[in-house]
This record gives sequence, C-alpha cells and structure tokens, in this order.
Amino acid sequence: MNRITQVWTGAARLIAGTLGAVTNGLTSSMPAATADRNVDMLIGGQAVIEGVMMRSLGGYSVAVRQPDGGVSIKKDKLVSITKKYPFLRFPVLRGSVVLIQSLILGMRALNYSASVATEGEEGQQEISNWAIAGSMLVALVLGIGVFILAPLGLTNLIRHYLAPQMGNIAYNAIDGVIRAVFFFVYILSISFMNEIRRVFQYHGAEHKTVFTFEAHEELTVENARGKSTLHPRCGTSFLMFVMAISIAVFSLVPSTAPFAVKVGARVVLIPLIAGLAYEVIRFSARHLDNGFCRMLVQPGLWLQRITTKEPDDKQLEVALIALKEALMYDAVEPEQAAVA
Repeated sequence: MNRITQVWTGAARLIAGTLGAVTNGLTSSMPAATADRNVDMLIGGQAVIEGVMMRSLGGYSVAVRQPDGGVSIKKDKLVSITKKYPFLRFPVLRGSVVLIQSLILGMRALNYSASVATEGEEGQQEISNWAIAGSMLVALVLGIGVFILAPLGLTNLIRHYLAPQMGNIAYNAIDGVIRAVFFFVYILSISFMNEIRRVFQYHGAEHKTVFTFEAHEELTVENARGKSTLHPRCGTSFLMFVMAISIAVFSLVPSTAPFAVKVGARVVLIPLIAGLAYEVIRFSARHLDNGFCRMLVQPGLWLQRITTKEPDDKQLEVALIALKEALMYDAVEPEQAAVA
C-alpha cells in the first residue's frame, strides 16, 4: 500500500470511527459510586481499527484484535476537566467540551489500534505515526472542503443562476440539504471499502455491548448477540442533529456576506452547533418514551443502517472485553453488571 493510499484509507477510517465518538462522551459527570446505572451511567464507545474503545464514568479501555488472534488492551482512568472547571458543565458549553475530549480520546484510540492491528507488518512505524498524522490532516481538509466549501459554493451558483432573489432562510436550507446529501453519499461510498466495513462491524458490536449493559444482563457474547446495532446516542445521530441545527444557526449569517465570511462563520460556529446538538441528543436519548423524542432520533437510526454492520462473535468478544476493562474504574464490577 503506497503512502497516498494509506493516508486516504486512514482518513476514511478516522471519519468512520469518529461517527461513534460523541457517544463516548455522553456519560454522567456524577461520581461512579453515586451514579444510577439506568439514568446517569450512560456507557459509550467508539469503533477503532480491529477493535473497540469503551468509556465508563471513571476510565476507558481500548481492546484490539491482534494479528495472532489475541486481544491487546490499553486502558487508563479519566479525569473530567469539568471537575477542575465547573463552569464547563453549563448546558451547550458542555457539549463542545465533550466533543473535543471525545475526539482527542478517539484519535488516541485509533492510533493505538492502528499500531496493534499492523503489528509485525512491514512499515508498522510508518503507519502508526506518519500515516495516522497524515490521515488526521486529510480528514480535516476533507471535512472542510466537502462539507463546508463545496455545499456553500454550489448554493452560491444556484442563487446566481436560478434564484437571484433567494432569501436568507432558503439559502441556508439549500446549503444544508446539499451538505446532508454530500454526507450521505460519502458515508455510503466508504461503506463499500472492506476495511471500513470491518470498522462498521465493530461499531455494531459496540452498540450491542452497550445495549447489553443497559439491559442489566451479563456481559456475554450470547446476551449481546441478539441486541440491536442501532443506538439512539450514536455519534451518527449526533451528526444528523448537527446538520439540522446548522441550518438554523447559519441563517444568522447574511447570505449576502462575502464568501470568505460565510466560510469563516461556519467554522467558528461549529462549537455552538455541537453544543446544541449535544443537548438535543442527550435529552431525546433520556426520553425515548416520548413520541416526539423518538421521532427526533429516527433519522439517525436510519443512517446507522449504513454505519453499523452485524458483527461476528469474535468482534463482540472484543467489544465486551473493552467494556469490562473500562468498568474496572467504576463502582460497578463487570461480574455484577447484570445486577439492578
């Protein structure tokens, strides 16, 4: 595999993996000893290369299938920045903090999984360092270019040639629809890559494992096998909320503003949009007995039919190991996870 292919494949892996990244930040800020497993202890995770990262209240664990069939584990405790700076717990602001923390932790997990999954292969050091760093850069450029610059440029062309009198709301609605179409086509396209399909299988394994924990069942392959791969707190659903909310927020920027100003505003307003999306997905995930909340999460569940695939038992085993190891940092012991 040449360097260009490594970088582009790595970028796709990075974006595919971070589709579940926000979920691992949807945990309570309460101490583990006082957390209610049904309400506060929202376990989350992220698919990585040949493995899964799981995050509990007090720590995280990355479990990765090694080329020889074993499972490599990296784990550590987590210290929330909100404990040091309580003002970061304020609604909306906490969403931006969670996003940043989740992305940093997710990138570390991806980096670790890449080094383990390629252990013993020629060029391992190059893949784990140069290619991962390049992948992050390509993913960033790709995200800005495909999901900000291109939709905005096409919207400008539509207004110039087809609707010169287009209003601000219509302008941003068209921009948002184009962005959503680009996102859907991109996700659908990378889902046909064999390596990304395996990431999506581990994504499904992560969701099944979380559902098993939430059902108070023993963390076994048998119990996890029958669970759904679609979860309402998934990062895929989060991104759907981001795209919907961005249409309203970007409407605050006049459509007649210079192109550079509109691009800059879209980048600057990302933390605000992420914070609002976090609050919506957190609220809706806690109130799924409400018909309106179920309606809100439904588009994300539909999209997860692409971003999650049915895992095999070995992939489920890896996800379960990751969660058990992460739970070691909390009051809930893995052996007692089925106890209400």
